[in-house]
Amino acid sequence: MVGIKIDGSKTRIKSFNSSELEAYIASPVSAEKRNTQAVLLLHGFPSQDLQAANVGSGMSELANQICERLVCPVVSIRFQGCGSSTGNFSLRTWVEDVNFALIYMSEELGSGNIWVCGFGTGGAVGIVAAVNSEHVAGVVSIGSPADFDDWASNPDQLLIYSREVGAIKDSEYPQDLDLWKAELREVRAVESAEYLPPKNLLVMHGSEDETVPHFDARLIADSHGQADLRFISGGGHKLRQDPRAIAVLIGWLKRQQVRVGTTSIL
Repeated sequence: MVGIKIDGSKTRIKSFNSSELEAYIASPVSAEKRNTQAVLLLHGFPSQDLQAANVGSGMSELANQICERLVCPVVSIRFQGCGSSTGNFSLRTWVEDVNFALIYMSEELGSGNIWVCGFGTGGAVGIVAAVNSEHVAGVVSIGSPADFDDWASNPDQLLIYSREVGAIKDSEYPQDLDLWKAELREVRAVESAEYLPPKNLLVMHGSEDETVPHFDARLIADSHGQADLRFISGGGHKLRQDPRAIAVLIGWLKRQQVRVGTTSIL
């Protein structure tokens, strides 16, 4: 189905605390029937090199690519504090961003089986959000940490860093600092993965990832019990830019699509 026409559009999604998320929707327009399956893409945490204003900006290209190959809608969001999304970063807020995006896809796009695909922190919060979502068919975590204990061990430094990279813009945020810090230990992909089945899980990691140890990938996969664990030989943390990783991602999604079956609306 390569070469189908893609309709790409930007929108805003209401999220937690009345914040708005910048979102991009890639939809196939040449299919005779509209596929109710869909994919949600989640970016990682900003860095000094890729600050909050720009992190996730390239997801629209990946959304178009997946949409073309799977012939289904693909939505990418920018978490609170990133891009033009309002709000500020906290782990629990990002989990809620995923929940609100899933509700939007179900109610506004008519999406049924949704695959949540996240990179880095996006993959971790995606697993956590997917556990209790009836809309999710499966999850892909790419280069994701099993937990955020490293951040929790020095929360004050993380708060400073989050301001430096632009993920926290409001000087008075967070109003409840203790709660903000507590979330760093409460949001744990490794524990949530245990409760994810029967939803399928693909865990992908670069063998030379210097940001997140590849042992985290094994922990998440083992916790799930039936996960598909893939290591990209020589790959680093930025697997979004590795064509081998994208090929594995799209191939896995296509197999999941066949397994679940294509539900369409005339």
